[in-house]
Amino acid sequence: MNEARPVHSNQTGPHEDLKKIVQRHLQSEFKKPIQAHNQQAFDDIHAKVMAWQGPVILDSCCGVGESTAVLAERYPDALVIGVDKSAHRLEKHSSYERSGRGQRYYVVRADLMDFWRLVEQADWPVQHHFLLYPNPWPKAAHVSRRWHGSPVWPYLLKFGGQFTLRSNWSTYLLEVAEALSLSDFRSNIALLDPQRLEPMTPFERKYKDSGQSLWELQADLGQSL
Repeated sequence: MNEARPVHSNQTGPHEDLKKIVQRHLQSEFKKPIQAHNQQAFDDIHAKVMAWQGPVILDSCCGVGESTAVLAERYPDALVIGVDKSAHRLEKHSSYERSGRGQRYYVVRADLMDFWRLVEQADWPVQHHFLLYPNPWPKAAHVSRRWHGSPVWPYLLKFGGQFTLRSNWSTYLLEVAEALSLSDFRSNIALLDPQRLEPMTPFERKYKDSGQSLWELQADLGQSL
């Protein structure tokens, strides 16, 4: 069996500069121009969201889109949008495709640095946002590459609704909890029970099979402290 490696980092806890980095992004506007291909991808799916006229579930960093298809089955009253920047990963979705594709769920190729800003500007009715096993960028020098350390983080906070994050690196969740608290959002972190866990992604399946601890953070972005 090809076992997944646990995360190794030169950090022993949340990054010492995290608060400063997050506050800087919260207090400034992200002015990077939207790339044309991301705008087009958003425009194409935005038309479907507007036609849906119901709750939307966003599955960010969806990879091969297995989680997107699973979420569409778990939430039959919502339109599920999976987004990933890798065409290579999305091309593999046919192996995970389910009957709701093209009706109640879609997978979209786009960079979230642009896509999240467009979602916020369009005021999508995001009921639940899933971010499952994002790249942890575990080196301390790469803290600004983590989503909560990036300039697009404030836009994610404006979606409202429920937010669910999963990772096999507990430090990542502790950092996200700290970043959320800086905007007066309360979050809860829990260790997932491997006996009850039904994997939603290939990574989650590999991590579970290799005996790694898997963590989940939950937050209500529609309710601040």
